Amino acid sequence: MRQGLVAVFPQLDALCDAIEALKKAKYEQFTVYTPAPRHEIEHALKPPMSPVRRFTLIGGLLGVTFGYWIAVWTSEYWPLVVGGKAIASWIPYTIIGFEVMVLVGALSTVAAMFINSRIPKLTMTVGADPRFTHGDYGIFVLAAPERLKEAEAMLRHHGAVEVRGEQ
Repeated sequence: MRQGLVAVFPQLDALCDAIEALKKAKYEQFTVYTPAPRHEIEHALKPPMSPVRRFTLIGGLLGVTFGYWIAVWTSEYWPLVVGGKAIASWIPYTIIGFEVMVLVGALSTVAAMFINSRIPKLTMTVGADPRFTHGDYGIFVLAAPERLKEAEAMLRHHGAVEVRGEQ
């Protein structure tokens, strides 16, 4: 059974130092709570590149393909011959292709953001404390029971004002 620790930090620098120390000690699973997004925490965590951009690219390519296809299909199905011009011409259909590309790309981006952020979150967040929304910083470290003492000592050494156990 795995257990965890919740640590409260009043200063941002102490939290960043604790994150780096946890990463050096090979603690892989921890959650950081902040009252506002801070780039210092992102630099300390070094999160992986978001896969949302791939969803946007694929959605945009599918959208432009569908936009051109639907315009050409409509022209071929209901031909309107005017002045001997070609029935399906790609130049005027670029506007339709672009607009559908933007629409499908944006919708796939929103869907990817919901999927990757796991919204709606149906489980309770472990380790959350109301102080983390009012100015204090927090970290929840998930570890094996035999490593909890080491993690607690490390968090206290780096400036945690309170460390408590959570399950």
